[in-house]
Amino acid sequence: MQIVIHHNPACGTSRNVVAMVREAGFEPVIIEYLKTGWSKPQLQALFAAAGLKPHEALRVKGTDAEERGLTEASVDDETLLEAMVENPIFVNRPIVCSSRGVRLCRPSEMVLDLLPPGALDRFVKEDGEEVRPSEG
Repeated sequence: MQIVIHHNPACGTSRNVVAMVREAGFEPVIIEYLKTGWSKPQLQALFAAAGLKPHEALRVKGTDAEERGLTEASVDDETLLEAMVENPIFVNRPIVCSSRGVRLCRPSEMVLDLLPPGALDRFVKEDGEEVRPSEG
């Protein structure tokens, strides 16, 4: 199974997702999107696959999105997509793609839905919190 992670190595949630995927026995393809950037069609495809609207994928924490007025409900999708292409930091992370789907994995445990059942028994996050997949 190929797993692609749109990753920011400065983000603890993103690092935990990468570590969880590796612990489950997979070596993910890592795309450091702050270096590679985004295209509008790429974002549109990822958001559609994940069932996200641009407002739901907008990263506010650690950005000037609020000061720019991007958090206002009146801001349309096209404006948000343009801002995300211009400033990749505005896209929340990590976005993970696998044959089981596409998700914005916040919290990091959401990646479990993208792994085969039973691939990971338990995981301890950077902060010491233990993650155990739910049964059933």
